[in-house]
Amino acid sequence: MRLTVNKTISLVLIFVSIAYLIMAFRLPEYAFVPVDADLIPKMLGVTLLILSICFFFSKDVDTEEQKKKRVIPKKEALMLLGVMALILIYITVLEIVGFVIMTAAFIIICSRFLGYKKWGVNIATALIFSVGAYSLFNYGLAIRLPAGLLPF
Repeated sequence: MRLTVNKTISLVLIFVSIAYLIMAFRLPEYAFVPVDADLIPKMLGVTLLILSICFFFSKDVDTEEQKKKRVIPKKEALMLLGVMALILIYITVLEIVGFVIMTAAFIIICSRFLGYKKWGVNIATALIFSVGAYSLFNYGLAIRLPAGLLPF
């Protein structure tokens, strides 16, 4: 059996999903919450594992055209590194600043960095999403997200 790029990627994803599932099953369980905090990580890990297995068995023809598409231009590689840096900053400062402020700032800065130019729509979307997600998790699902600098 010839190991193609897709099969190699799927094997890496299978190992990542197994490691992720091991960590997800080590999360502590809480007795008095309607939806436990480990539900979503477990669902995501199982989904990644299933999709990785399906990806392994999918038909793959490695043509010259596909090989040319795999080359990432330098500009796009820098954009990927920039988004990765923004994600790392987001993760690092989330607890201190809070979910609503950090998520809104991340969405605004990241979409602007990727080239979206309509400030009004960008800000409205960021605020509506971050406040909506915060409200849904804190009040609807009783899963506490970091409030940070905000008093609620």
